[in-house]
This record gives sequence, structure tokens and C-alpha cells, in this order.
Amino acid sequence: MTTRWQAENSAEDSTRYIERIDRLAERGVDLHGEARMVDALVSPESSILDAGCGTGRLGAELARRGHRVTGVDLDPVLAEAARAHPELDVHFADLTALDLGRTFDAAVAAGNVLVYMKPGTEREALERIWAHLTDGGVFVTGFATDRDYTVAALDADLAAVGFVVEHRFATWDLRPWRDDADWAVTVARKPALLA
Repeated sequence: MTTRWQAENSAEDSTRYIERIDRLAERGVDLHGEARMVDALVSPESSILDAGCGTGRLGAELARRGHRVTGVDLDPVLAEAARAHPELDVHFADLTALDLGRTFDAAVAAGNVLVYMKPGTEREALERIWAHLTDGGVFVTGFATDRDYTVAALDADLAAVGFVVEHRFATWDLRPWRDDADWAVTVARKPALLA
């Protein structure tokens, strides 16, 4: 199944993306807003699934903050780049068919992961993320709002899977949500089972 990312990007594009991230880091650009937010949402030493981990930038920063991070990406060039971070457990896999045989305290799909899915498969990916979360586990996702996959579609898919939306922000640094925001950062939770 070809995702939007695969349809719109070649291996050379992925290599250029890695180089762009490296240049931003060399210039001292803050690349860790997502990690700060996720770190604030979870307990110390949490297990975190980085769904669509790309270069491993987010996962490596979460690991530096003491979390155990498993990354998954479907782009072989990006997955290989993520493997350069020895503190990460990186898998080359499709989110719609993900089966790692374990659960995590949290999952994050940052950087437009859901809007680059094959149209109509976003809910399948959310179902697989749900299956990899412990009861009460948190899911955080962020994407640009100028794409075909909308915030309303995300909310419908999250509800259909069973997630409860807890928060929405316009940025990773927690600026208040507004309908005309360029970015949507959503925090949802898999409800804990009652004893």
C-alpha cells in the first residue's frame, strides 16, 4: 500500500529531508518542542512508541530525557537514519499493520505522520496505535491543517477507535487552539479499564 509520503517523496527526497534537519540542528534551531510536550505528559522512564519516527530526532530526545523509545517508520532511508541513534529500538514497518507484540505507556505521531498516510487508512493506523497502548495510555499527534486529512476527520477517527480527546493546541509549545490555526496538536487517551 503506497502512502502519501511514498507517492510524493523519493529516496533522494528523504535524504534531503535528513540533511535539512541536520542543517537546522547545526544552526541551533530548537527541534525539541514535541519532546518537551510529550515528556510533560508522561511519567519518568515511560515506554513510548514513536509512530512515524523519521530520522529519530524526537525519539532520541525522549530517550535522552530518560524514556524507553521504540520507533517505527515505513521510509527505509529515514528508518536507517533513526537506527544511527543506538538508544532507540527502530522498526521498519507500516503503521496500518503494526504488531510489535507489546504495549507502551504513550505513543506519538508528530510531524505530519497522519496526513501522509494513504487516504482512508488513518483509522487503521490509529487502531494499531490503540492496540499498542496500555490502558490509560496517552496518544499525541500533530499535523498541518492545510492537508486533506482534517482535524474533524481526526476527531471522528479517534472517537471510532475509542480514544478520548483531552486537549488540542495550535502549536507544540501549547498555544491555545483556534479554528484558523496552521497546526493542530491533539492529546488523546485510551481510557483505563475500571476494576
